[in-house]
Amino acid sequence: MAVLRVRISCRGGLLGLAVAFLCCTGSVQSSGQSQDSEFTFLLPAGRSECFYQTAVKNGTMEVEYQVIAGAGMDVDFTILSPKGVRLIIESRRSDGLHVVEPMEEGDYEICFDNSFSRFSEKMVFFEIIIEGQGGDVGGDDEFPGIEEPDGSLLEYKLDDIRESMDSLHRRLERSRQMQTVLRAFEARDRNLLEDNLWRVSFWSCASVLVMLCVALTQVYTVRKLFDDKRRVCT
Repeated sequence: MAVLRVRISCRGGLLGLAVAFLCCTGSVQSSGQSQDSEFTFLLPAGRSECFYQTAVKNGTMEVEYQVIAGAGMDVDFTILSPKGVRLIIESRRSDGLHVVEPMEEGDYEICFDNSFSRFSEKMVFFEIIIEGQGGDVGGDDEFPGIEEPDGSLLEYKLDDIRESMDSLHRRLERSRQMQTVLRAFEARDRNLLEDNLWRVSFWSCASVLVMLCVALTQVYTVRKLFDDKRRVCT
């Protein structure tokens, strides 16, 4: 199982390390030749964070990310090869999906940059799916204790069962990945909805206060027009 490593680029090293441990939650799962890593972390304002993922040659690496909270809902995104070549560059995006076919084995650098924002921190979710050479899950290694029976019919049946189980496993993994992405979309929409609700409530209260002030001013002005202080002699 590959280990997802993180490097934080900021002014305070200790503070960045604390943010990485306190504000990041993730999971790494591996099955056969497929590895799936998920992470949700808080990206402070004016800083960048980089993660390292080991990939094999002639495999595939799929990276999907979403900004689920924060003003503007955007970050800069970059993927660099082990030699430092920039494979993917995106600026001020809220989400993205990229599939990279590594031409060399090593640690690929995945960076999220929020240096353009001076005040707003961002919460970012991203998922990395690594497929080994061939991209298939399963095979003969999945059943090391089962020997091939004699007879073409039994051998065909065993291969058919293996193929069905592999297909079912791939579909279940894909369903789980889609559910994770949908949860990230839901979290982003909820944060956006709560932010809009706060803005609407604030400006509604401000409008009510302005209307009350205008009403009181009108009443005071009308009363002043009919207020006659002249003395009448009889």
